[in-house]
Amino acid sequence: MLNLTNVDLSLPQMMRAIVLIEPNESIRLSETTLPVPECSENELLVKVEYVGLNPVDAILSKSGFCQWQYPHILGLDAVGIVVKAQKGVYPNVGDRVMWHASMSEQGALSEYTKVPNFAVSVVPDEVDAMTAAALPCAGMTALISLEKLRVTAGETILIEGGAGSVGQFAIQFAKQRGVDVFTTASKRNHKLLKQLGADVVFDYHDPKLCEKIRRELGPQGFDAVLDSVGGESTIRNIELMRFCGRIACLRPLPYFEQDLLDRKGPTISIVSLGGAWLDNSLCAQQKMGFMSKVMLDSVAKGEIQTPDLQLVEFTADHIGDALNRQIGGSFTGKQIVKVSD
Repeated sequence: MLNLTNVDLSLPQMMRAIVLIEPNESIRLSETTLPVPECSENELLVKVEYVGLNPVDAILSKSGFCQWQYPHILGLDAVGIVVKAQKGVYPNVGDRVMWHASMSEQGALSEYTKVPNFAVSVVPDEVDAMTAAALPCAGMTALISLEKLRVTAGETILIEGGAGSVGQFAIQFAKQRGVDVFTTASKRNHKLLKQLGADVVFDYHDPKLCEKIRRELGPQGFDAVLDSVGGESTIRNIELMRFCGRIACLRPLPYFEQDLLDRKGPTISIVSLGGAWLDNSLCAQQKMGFMSKVMLDSVAKGEIQTPDLQLVEFTADHIGDALNRQIGGSFTGKQIVKVSD
C-alpha cells in the first residue's frame, strides 16, 4: 500500500483520453479531453498508471462492438492508484490495483477511470505496476483455459501459439500442474519456450508438422489442446487428440464434418473472458478477481514470469501503431502504455 502523502488528491475536472472515433481498418485513434468520471457507491476512481494492450483491443478497433458508444476509450487491462472511494469501500485510497475491465464499458486509456471495487486486485509491493499491467487478459485466459481442460499431472497438452502472451502463461501454469507440454512457435522462439518449461516445441511453419507431432507423441494423441489460432488449425488439432480429448478454443469455431466429431468425440470448450461482464455474472467476475490474486502471488514469488515488456507512449499515433503490431504476426512480447507516473 502506498503512503497517502504520495497520492495527489486534488482531482482535476478534465482528463486526457485516447479514443476510437469509429471503427476503422487502419486503427486510427484520436486524443481528446473528457470529464473525469463520476463514481457510484461501489465504484473506485483510479488514476491510471499503465494499460496493457491485447489482440482483442486491435480486433475490436477494426470491427467495433455492438455495445460501444463513440467516441470509445480502448484498453481492458490496467493498473493504477485508487484516488477516490466511498467510506468503507475496499480497496482504500492509496492502494495500487489491477483489473480487467468490462468489454461493454469505456476502457482504461485515460488519465482516470472508474471500476467496480469487486473487480480489482490489490497489487503486492513485490510486483511493479508495469509488470502487473501485463497479467490480466492473457494470464486469466490461460488459467480459465486450463481449468476448462481439467489437465492433471502426467497428461499431455498441445498449446498452440506458445510464444504469444496467453501461450507463455499457459506453458508455465501447465508445468506447475505436472503436465507434459507440447507447443508450436516460429523457430526463433523455441529457446524461450523451452526456458519457460515446454517439453517439446514444433515449428508451426513446418509442412510436416502433423507427422512430426505424431512421431514425438506416439499413437495415443493429446489429452488436451489449448487452441488460440482457430479455423483449420482447430480441425487439425482435434485430429491430433485422443478419443474424447478436450479442446479449449479462443477463436470462433470452424465448420466440423460429422465424421470427425463421431471419430474423436471431443469435448469442446469456448473461452470467453468478456462473458463474465456481458452476462452480468457477478460470480464469474469475482472468480476473475480470485484468478488475478493467483497471478499476482505467482509473480511475487517468482513462480511465473511475464513476456518481455515493451513501453508505448500515451499518444494516439503510438498506440495505434502498437495495436497494429498486436495482430501483424510474429509479435511475442507484451506492449504496455505508460499513462502517468
